Amino acid sequence: MDFAIEVEGLAKTYPKGVRALDGVSFSVEAGSVFGLLGPNGAGKSTTVKILTTLTAPTEGRAVVAGRDVVREPLRVRQAIGVVGQKHGVDPDATGRENLQLQGDFYGIPSRRLRARMAELLDRFDLAEAANRLVRTYSGGMQRKLDVAMGLINEPRVLFLDEPTTGLDPEARADMWAALETLARDEGVTVLLTTHYLEEADRLASQLAIVDRGRIVAAGTPEELKSELHGDTLLVELGAAANGHALAALSAVDGVGEASVDGRMLRARAAEGARAIPAVLALLEAEGIPVVAATVSRPSLDDVYLRHAGRSFDQAEEEGTR
Repeated sequence: MDFAIEVEGLAKTYPKGVRALDGVSFSVEAGSVFGLLGPNGAGKSTTVKILTTLTAPTEGRAVVAGRDVVREPLRVRQAIGVVGQKHGVDPDATGRENLQLQGDFYGIPSRRLRARMAELLDRFDLAEAANRLVRTYSGGMQRKLDVAMGLINEPRVLFLDEPTTGLDPEARADMWAALETLARDEGVTVLLTTHYLEEADRLASQLAIVDRGRIVAAGTPEELKSELHGDTLLVELGAAANGHALAALSAVDGVGEASVDGRMLRARAAEGARAIPAVLALLEAEGIPVVAATVSRPSLDDVYLRHAGRSFDQAEEEGTR
């Protein structure tokens, strides 16, 4: 199999002993979209910084586009495109001028650059706004221009670090649609970091779930979800559940793995539709009011809970702190 990215035992320790990465290993097949999914502070951005030669690993080895990131950083940079978390555009220049500057940086011949600029402006629906100052663009348009700039040199590998953070739902959907065609149309390998579960589920053909600097699960989204048999029960409580109520839930036929995060009770059930009446009756008997209850198939949040020992929202709160 042809791999565009190969990572073995990658570790990064910052001053004062802060261990941002702790033995990360994964491979990314050429021409695919690979997702690094995890909450803020999990180690996703540190991984991208190492793979894009912006920082050196403390331990381990990484190869991108056939080049070692430590021994051949210039060759790696020539083969990749990078779109960071923050906008890299110049708001006081036009969209066309931003692309021109990026192309000049790579030394792309003028005729080829003009053709590439026209191609990207059309691909990201920016042709009509190309001669406007970027400060007049919406957030979604600026993010599209960011991605276009990352593609100006026709990279073999494109790194997208949280590409839709801060976008409204409509702009996020537009960006997803643009990214879905990228690997197919240009054969570009895309490594995407995200903390949006839905984004990872929709875009990535392969996933690695990162928690506290380690990969805790990897596979296709469907493979990871299929490991969890049965249904997910999610119950919004009107009051905090007591320990006795949680313990009693295990007595309900087919129900297990019950946990509470604030007033949200989560459990797994072999047949959710049949189990939910018994769960609600038990909570009522314990004097715990229920606001809402849902039954669903396993999600990536459930996968994260299984492997990390806490919900994705809990991990996000920890990362923010």
